[in-house]
Amino acid sequence: MGLLRTLLIIVIVYYAFRFLARLFAPILVKRMASKMQERAQQQYNQQRQNTTSAREGETVIDKKPRDQKQSNENVGEYVDFEEID
Repeated sequence: MGLLRTLLIIVIVYYAFRFLARLFAPILVKRMASKMQERAQQQYNQQRQNTTSAREGETVIDKKPRDQKQSNENVGEYVDFEEID
């Protein structure tokens, strides 16, 4: 009798979970989608704000120039290989 009671409880919990998931899943998905849209909008606004800080016609360089003093001394030793048949 205990085994049947346990199986019945498991089945009831399973179907209750499926029922509640069908009710609340669309609400949760809609909420997650709106949060993702809000974050994307914030990132877009932040990116747009960063690019509009320069005046029109002004040249902006975003990358750092490379040092010309850097040499290839730290690269290592060159080894020439030959193919042996």
